[in-house]
Amino acid sequence: MATARLEGITKSFGDVEILHGIDCEIQNGEFIVILGPSGCGKSTLLRLIAGLEKITSGTIQIDDRIVNDLEPAERDIAMVFQTYALYPHMTIFNNMAYGLKIRKMSRAEIEKRVQKAAEILELTPLLKRKPKQLSGGQRQRVAMGRCIVREPKLFLFDEPLSNLDAKLRVQMRLEIRKLHHQLNITSIYVTHDQVEAMTLGDRLLVMDKGLTAQIGTPLDVYERPANIFVAGFIGSPSMNFMEAQLENDGRSIRISKNEALELPEKGLPEFNGKKVKVGLRPEHFIICDPKEAQINLVTDVVEKLGADTLVHGFSQESKIAMTARLDGIQHFNRDTVLPFRIQSNKLHIFDPDSGKRIN
Repeated sequence: MATARLEGITKSFGDVEILHGIDCEIQNGEFIVILGPSGCGKSTLLRLIAGLEKITSGTIQIDDRIVNDLEPAERDIAMVFQTYALYPHMTIFNNMAYGLKIRKMSRAEIEKRVQKAAEILELTPLLKRKPKQLSGGQRQRVAMGRCIVREPKLFLFDEPLSNLDAKLRVQMRLEIRKLHHQLNITSIYVTHDQVEAMTLGDRLLVMDKGLTAQIGTPLDVYERPANIFVAGFIGSPSMNFMEAQLENDGRSIRISKNEALELPEKGLPEFNGKKVKVGLRPEHFIICDPKEAQINLVTDVVEKLGADTLVHGFSQESKIAMTARLDGIQHFNRDTVLPFRIQSNKLHIFDPDSGKRIN
């Protein structure tokens, strides 16, 4: 196991700065997920940690050693890539053992490590096969096995499941999480898939345009997003947003003439009369008696997903597009008006200018 610390990491390609001062401290045995949309710099950050790219400024520290100028082989890390990168002419055993042979490790130690990793990953019956004789999931397990035999201080994963089908991704997520519990090796995992991030990570580092948008546990990031970007990126379907104004000494939010939401407790008296941006997750709409409705949603598209139903539509009065998630299979025709009340303690309030959360 190892700790890792990133301080003021920047990376430029020519005159273009890609990363703008990333700071993060990773604890012993922690599984941290770097999450963000394509092009935000998350894979670049991972490659800097691995030593595959040179940082422009800042410090990368693994345990008590600054590794800025060390080659990848000297950093005691192991990396699983998006592609399996297996040698097609070698058996699975030899693929997993190759790195150890390069290090001139004894034959007995190589045999011991490969057999142990194969047992953990349930690859023992496949060790004599070639990569072309394996499924995609099995090949990815071999790629992970090649890292396990190294017994590194740090595991790095660069979107390892993106080439697998949906069912296999679910299975591999579970296997990666179980593997982390077994080995307890500090791990850094890059993905754009928020489901992977929420289910795998002890903490998330959410990135936006080369900046750290938020660092926190998956539930912290989901329930208390630090800004509008994080709120909209985390969650599927994404959060509903609407322009509104605080009134009634900051205890209620006026969306339109006949649409208002109440805030819990004392509200936000210091923001009374100010415009805000309100966020509301689809699962926090509750169908109610029309007389109690705070928002009337006119249905447009209804998606029946089995366990739940997604209702896409717009507010009858303000015409704001909204999505509601309802339990079970619901049957609604297009242009049906659905009365909803909103859980006041589930509202998210943001400053429309800075985008930051108002607590």
